[in-house]
Amino acid sequence: MDIISHLTRTVSPAVLGDDHSPAKESLLEQFYAIFAARLADHDTYGRFANENIARDDQGFYDRVWTEGAHRDQISRELADKHNVDATAARGLIAMAAPLAFHEIKSLAGTTPVPQFLNDNLASYQHHIPAWASTVLPAGMLAATPAAGTRISDTTSTAPLQHTEEEKGSFMKALLPIIGLIILGALAWALLRGCQENPEPVATPVASEQQAAGDEQVAVAADVEPASLRIATGENNELYACRMNAGDETLQSKVMNALTAAFGDEANKCRADVDDNFATDMPAAAQLASILPIVKNVPNASMVIKGDTITVNAPDEAALQQLVTDLQAAAPAMTVQAEGPLDLQGEIDDSLTAADAAMTNLGDNPDPRDVARALSIQVINFELDKAIIPDANKALLDRAATIINEVPDMELLIIGHTDSQASDDYNIELSQERADAVKEYLVAQGVDASKLSTKGMGESEPVADNSTEQGRFRNRRIEFVVNDEINVANEGMIISNDALDPDLNPLDSNNDDLLPDDDDVTQGSAIDPAN
Repeated sequence: MDIISHLTRTVSPAVLGDDHSPAKESLLEQFYAIFAARLADHDTYGRFANENIARDDQGFYDRVWTEGAHRDQISRELADKHNVDATAARGLIAMAAPLAFHEIKSLAGTTPVPQFLNDNLASYQHHIPAWASTVLPAGMLAATPAAGTRISDTTSTAPLQHTEEEKGSFMKALLPIIGLIILGALAWALLRGCQENPEPVATPVASEQQAAGDEQVAVAADVEPASLRIATGENNELYACRMNAGDETLQSKVMNALTAAFGDEANKCRADVDDNFATDMPAAAQLASILPIVKNVPNASMVIKGDTITVNAPDEAALQQLVTDLQAAAPAMTVQAEGPLDLQGEIDDSLTAADAAMTNLGDNPDPRDVARALSIQVINFELDKAIIPDANKALLDRAATIINEVPDMELLIIGHTDSQASDDYNIELSQERADAVKEYLVAQGVDASKLSTKGMGESEPVADNSTEQGRFRNRRIEFVVNDEINVANEGMIISNDALDPDLNPLDSNNDDLLPDDDDVTQGSAIDPAN
């Protein structure tokens, strides 16, 4: 886990903006190491562990280092070392501290932050300058790297100098040095042994416990950033809404903001709550300001993922104003207008991402993870047709093998369209496309009883239907776990009350997402045994 590289990649661009000064980038890199060492102290972190730290809270740095002399020393030393104005250095540090705090919390996931930072000390310790020992809690630098590890850029690596000893006393003087070298070598070997198979850089949210003798070692798991995708309608209503969140706390925070902005319409937001996603959304604290801005633009769409907000609107002037207003409301975020649709690029990228997700499933995968991996791919059917493109067949072949190998995996394949044709036509076309995917998988050996299908037409959009990009995202195939209990209890939420879109299991109109009593009595397009 290279914590410094992660922070440099995620936080520094938000702090520096268009200023790509190598000196400032290097200054922030060294600050991140000092900051991480400070947070590794349980007493320091405990002072604000339960606070809701805003990402733009520039006073947070003052609360981490309560001693004014220490704050002055940090900014002065870093400014001198990197040839940056002292006032500018202080400003950069104040901006970076709350952002770095959120990123480190996200990396730590369910592991306590001090434990996570101490477990990964080797990844940032060599960035800490020698002078920082005076601004860090006593003992934080006691566990120095073993022999051969670079401590910092300010530590000399030149060989030790010594004066010539009289013959006869030379070996006596040399013995302690030899002993230190041997001890250092042993410590280095031990450190290397503890770091076999290091974890790749990622955004972990959950931790697994692996036995190591009588102790437990926390190992971070890879996760996706939490995200929110919404679109507005012609009358500024909430037209589409999807959310991925790592826990119910984040889900509730986002839902409260959606309800404040859109009222009861927020209930249509579909949330996937699972520990595959981060438990922190960088823009969550600004949603109260962000959502009303988007709501005031008809037929607009917005995607918040990680530290980036991507927006679109059919009117170019409205789009540019939307970007400007959102950037002012969330200065720590990167706000961008969605670019022109690159159809082939979107298809290729989706297949690459889906293939990587399939590779990362491992043995005995959770069916929900299989469903998510398959849903990443774009199946770009030809206009008015339901023939599987050749580009998707290799991925579906892999999926067939996995579905057969995992016991009790039952998937619902859902077809969706844009709003370009009539409702009836779109329902029929989406059903045919979902059936085509099922038929292909069955032809590859999947037990047909493990798969069911449903055509939703245009009724479940994930984006606007007023732009080319939005219509492209609405034309899709989704896979979900076809298990009502799992779907209801483990995060796939269609509304706050039920899985039936119109909340009536006996309405006899057969529009339910999953089969219920009216489907049984009236004969839905879904056949649970199909």
